[in-house]
Parts: sequence; C-alpha cells; structure tokens
Amino acid sequence: MSKRPVSLVVAAVVVAVEGLVALVLGGYVGVMTVVGKPSDLVTSIVVTAFGLLAGAGLLWVAWGLFTGQRWGRAPAVLAQILALPVAITLIQSGQAAPGIPLAAVAVIGLGGLFAPPTTQALFGDDR
Repeated sequence: MSKRPVSLVVAAVVVAVEGLVALVLGGYVGVMTVVGKPSDLVTSIVVTAFGLLAGAGLLWVAWGLFTGQRWGRAPAVLAQILALPVAITLIQSGQAAPGIPLAAVAVIGLGGLFAPPTTQALFGDDR
C-alpha cells in the first residue's frame, strides 16, 4: 500500500493506544501482585495475563491495520464494540473520568475503521 488514508492511520493509532493501556494496566497489576498482598492471588494473576495478552494482541492488530492488512479490521472493530459497554458501565457507575474518554476513543476508532477511505485501502475493489 503506497499511501495510507488518514482514517486508517487514526484507527491504527486508536487500537495501538488501547493496546498500550492494556499492557500498562496488566503490568501494573502484575507488579502489585508481586510486591503487594493481593486479596485473591489467582484473580490477580488472571487479570495480569489478560491485560498483557490483550495489550499485545491489540498492538499486533494495530500493526496489521497500519501496514494495510485487511485481517486487522475485524478484531479492531470487535475491540471497539467491546469497549463501548465498558465505557457506558463506567459512566453509569459514577466513573466518568475513564468512561467518557474510553467511549470517545471507541467511537473515533469505529469511525476510522468504517470510513470509506479505510475500506478502499483495505479491500480495494474486492468489497
């Protein structure tokens, strides 16, 4: 792909940021599990593993989008769709500070993923 549309780059950056956040949060839980005294060790280990694996997976998907791989769109869309109920739940539970930015990022990501230039760049005339 010679020229990436802005919408595709925006979508790739959104997914990459989500991946980095998941990695950082998973790493944080892992460090706190090791240096602290978690109330539930198994849950802490599972949350750490999930955060690290999800973060790595999202970064891989972001790289796929950035390099114009059509397989990257489906998992990226799924990640945005899954982020929206989490954001809504955060907002409804009085945690608007993380909920509103998460919702905004998910909507921006979906917009970039479904923009016509992104579809053209990823699928060309094969749509």
